[in-house]
Amino acid sequence: MSGLHRRDVLKTAFAERGDALAISGLGSATWDLASLGDRDDNFYLWGAMGNAAMIGLGLARARPDKRVVVVSGDGEILMGLTAFTTIGAKRPENLAICVLDNERYTETGRQPTATGMGTDLAGVAAACGFPVTRTLTTEQDVAGLGALLFSQTGPVMAVVKVVDESLPMAVPPRDGGYLKTRFRSHLLGAQAATMP
Repeated sequence: MSGLHRRDVLKTAFAERGDALAISGLGSATWDLASLGDRDDNFYLWGAMGNAAMIGLGLARARPDKRVVVVSGDGEILMGLTAFTTIGAKRPENLAICVLDNERYTETGRQPTATGMGTDLAGVAAACGFPVTRTLTTEQDVAGLGALLFSQTGPVMAVVKVVDESLPMAVPPRDGGYLKTRFRSHLLGAQAATMP
């Protein structure tokens, strides 16, 4: 296991975010994204385990003019692994997925995930048709993560091997209706008010 720390990794990478949209998987990924500052263009998933990548795909296809970056953990991504086949088939050039892989189901008691027992998420993504896949294990790797997530033609799969650590929760808004409305308003402006 590498010595990378997930919030340090995100802070470095997201310095290059610009106006990209961010979707976070449940639990630690949401707290990690929120630790960088709550924004209207963040959409946090508070319990939809396994859905972050597919929501990112739908958003990337609906808004090809926007970069979409999904931040998730290995447990959440493993729950929705079949998303890789659809993403690989549709090949949205504006989608990147960053998996913070500590090889644990952190939210349910730190049980080991399959990524610590040989499952290679970057390899699976490549086999499903992602043209750009990387597994990052060093500080040198992380130095290029921002460009990979926010500039590289996708779909991109970046798996960052991070230490298993307990960090203070950075809790963003939890109201699903509010988050949906806020995100839609950010994307659609005044038009959002006229939509059901």
